[in-house]
Amino acid sequence: MTDNEPTGRPVHALLTDGTTVRIRPAQPGDHAQVLRMFEEMSTENLRLRFFSIARSSARQAADRCCRPAEPGHRALIAEAAGQVIGIAEYEVIEAPGTADIGIAVADGHHHLGIGTLLLEHLVSAAREASVTAFTADALAENHEMLKVFADLGLHTARRFEGPEVRCTVLLDQDETYLSAVEERGRTADVASLRPLLRPESVAVIGVGRKPGSVGRAILHNLRTGGFTHRLFAVNPSVTSVLGVPAYPSIGSLPRIPDLAVLAVPAAALPATAEECGKLGVRALVVVSAGLDATQADALLTACRTYGMRLVGPNCLGISNTDKDLSLDATFAARHPRPGTAGVAVQSGGVGIALLDGLSRLGIGVSSFASLGDKYDVSGNDMLQWWESDGRTDLALLHLESFGNPRAFSRTARRVARRMPVLTVDAGRTETGRRAAASHTAAAATRTMTRQALFTQAGITATRTIAELLEAAALLHAQPLPAGNRVALVTNAGGAGVLAADACAEAGLVLPPLGADMTGDLLAALPEGATVGNPVDTTAAVSEDQLGQCVDRLVRHAGIDAVLVVLVPTAVAAATGDDLTRALYRAPGRGTRTVAAIRLGQDLPVRLLPTEGGGAVPAYADPQSAARALAHAVDRARWLARPPGSIRELDGIETDAARALVDTFLADHPDGGWLAPRECAALLSCYDIPQLPWAWAETEDDAVFAAERLKGPDGLTVLKAHWPGLLHKTEQYAVHLDLRGDSQVRAAYRDFETRFAGLLTGVVVQPLAQRGIELFAGVVQDEVFGPLVLFGLGGTATEVLADQAACLAPLTDLDVHDLITAPRCAPLLFGQGGNGPVDLEGLEQLLLRLSRMACDLPQLAEADFNPVLARPGGVTALDVRVRLLPRKTDNPYLRRLR
Repeated sequence: MTDNEPTGRPVHALLTDGTTVRIRPAQPGDHAQVLRMFEEMSTENLRLRFFSIARSSARQAADRCCRPAEPGHRALIAEAAGQVIGIAEYEVIEAPGTADIGIAVADGHHHLGIGTLLLEHLVSAAREASVTAFTADALAENHEMLKVFADLGLHTARRFEGPEVRCTVLLDQDETYLSAVEERGRTADVASLRPLLRPESVAVIGVGRKPGSVGRAILHNLRTGGFTHRLFAVNPSVTSVLGVPAYPSIGSLPRIPDLAVLAVPAAALPATAEECGKLGVRALVVVSAGLDATQADALLTACRTYGMRLVGPNCLGISNTDKDLSLDATFAARHPRPGTAGVAVQSGGVGIALLDGLSRLGIGVSSFASLGDKYDVSGNDMLQWWESDGRTDLALLHLESFGNPRAFSRTARRVARRMPVLTVDAGRTETGRRAAASHTAAAATRTMTRQALFTQAGITATRTIAELLEAAALLHAQPLPAGNRVALVTNAGGAGVLAADACAEAGLVLPPLGADMTGDLLAALPEGATVGNPVDTTAAVSEDQLGQCVDRLVRHAGIDAVLVVLVPTAVAAATGDDLTRALYRAPGRGTRTVAAIRLGQDLPVRLLPTEGGGAVPAYADPQSAARALAHAVDRARWLARPPGSIRELDGIETDAARALVDTFLADHPDGGWLAPRECAALLSCYDIPQLPWAWAETEDDAVFAAERLKGPDGLTVLKAHWPGLLHKTEQYAVHLDLRGDSQVRAAYRDFETRFAGLLTGVVVQPLAQRGIELFAGVVQDEVFGPLVLFGLGGTATEVLADQAACLAPLTDLDVHDLITAPRCAPLLFGQGGNGPVDLEGLEQLLLRLSRMACDLPQLAEADFNPVLARPGGVTALDVRVRLLPRKTDNPYLRRLR
């Protein structure tokens, strides 16, 4: 929405106490309410706001705020329960990029973050309208308002002029500002979830009298789970259900519950939710399913209107195993075991599997949320809860969709620094992917996009529930390995070979152990043992000998993890030895990662308790153990990396680029591919190097351009062009190595003959020097945002599929990952004897492409293929850009979905 649009879509957002406000543009019809808000302000607040106590200032302010929309002015209103409780506005007075602002909050609503929230939304609107700075005058004694500006996270300068202070706020949305917004959002989000996850009272609405109803099952779990606070049932036909007091309606309850669990038919949901909201219920869990669009809209509207957080609908429920609460508001068959893993799922079936698996492992659950259709509470909310609850040290997610992936990525990246975050990568395939319109679109599958999100955010992504539990067991029980060097120990040579293969396939390394270590091991092991890597102890190894072997390896500086492969033998049984006990008792544990493989074990993974209260994960097969260990290695590597930073780039002309996009879309309302001139102009706005070129619409123009542009070797290139042409090589729409007028004319005539009725002109370029042909591109994913791709280019782009991807905006580390990830990377660093290419130039091209994608949400896809990389520079030889009409949407703006 631009600053001269009269209306905009209202949004809801959370205040610091967890309550909800509605934010929308002010309209002329709001005048009476805005005036009333000003008139009801105390004399002191009027003086601080208007520098005087004259009531006429209130009317003037209301007139200004609520006047019809016009360019250079924007006013936003915060309202709760239908009443205006805050207003913020800006107006461009003098310099085009600077606007004066005013903020006011109703008496009785201070210290809730209303002014700051309005200001954040105002900053977002102003940036879209090309406003770069706010100015505001305040009395020097107005400490609260000055603190709002100081804490905003934007660069603020103050100039004292007698009793007044002139504040200038620069609207650069850098990392400091995003982090400040994020922290305010986390505080508000956690506060809003307390009535949901730590309720003082719960009511189950829709409890049947007969066994078999979902509501009755939830009430049973709440009662038998030992919920420590007030519990009610709502049923108009009885006074008690399962020993829990029952009441005929929500309004007849002896107290208004914090949390209501709704198990009523879909048709009754809107009215039930509305009644809950009016009475003051703070949170809903809706297990009912089958809502139509009207019912769904009414349910969410009730929650937003009355500030209720919502889990579901179509969900299994929630639980919090804190002994002071013991909340099990699910209809699972068993109570979750108390523990330290936070779990959030969309599928109830997956939730039950994870709860059972974590209970069986002994890890247990801190809190659990089955998000169902995820109208409101999301995985992002739960991550922030676990970050703050003081009980969770492991986060497990099963998410089929992401409401705001860029906000999720920032949250997950922060939380993953404190605890492992694991997910099942659901929805890796699509039955109907969009038809590829370019090399970039062909490469950018949803799988690649999700993997980029998980990798950049430090999330451990697994393919199955079993793999998730296997990785969780190791990450919960063992220290992270410092690297990928593994020592294998086995009492059966064949099992050791299988485990070695599994390690190699998982990217783990089995280094030689060295002469000193092999001597120590031979002294400890029975005759006939071999001490390469794997170490074969033979079937004759005793419990004590195995323990000494493992202990020596754990202490070895050249090893990061020890994997012990055990096969049950009659030899150990005859002596009464239990080789597994060697893992329990060997000294030196806790300094290296230790895991076991017990072939024939009845469960895929177990946690074997050790002396001192620790545990060793034991797996039933080598692949599971190697995968889990590889996930731990990846996490350790991610944690060891410093957070990347967004580089400042010179020569960026964002306003010019946006003007170019606006002009094109005004002429092409449905979007389309830019013509060569427009592509070149767009790349110039971001200072992306291009090969010189000229546009020719006649044979003579092509000859003239070829003569002017020919390189030192006298050779030129002609490329045919018409709207919609993407893959020129496949259409034989390129002529290379043209020398002299006659060859240029012949090439042009060939295009005219073969592409009659299509050809609109040709692009003429000098023949490029030799170099490595690369591919760079970006796709604007509707869910995940811009994805930058990089890899081997030219005609082999799609055949070899040698690409890597990262979500924008790219940090310096992301760019390094992009350049080093493809299989062709060694060529860029000089393998083959040609010397390294211009790596700094390549980094700059990718950073500038990322910046273009972030600046321009209308950029649907960009395809740079080939990009020529040489020691002397990096140049885009052929560029395609497609634009689509899209509204700008700030993904970091605080709002509820």
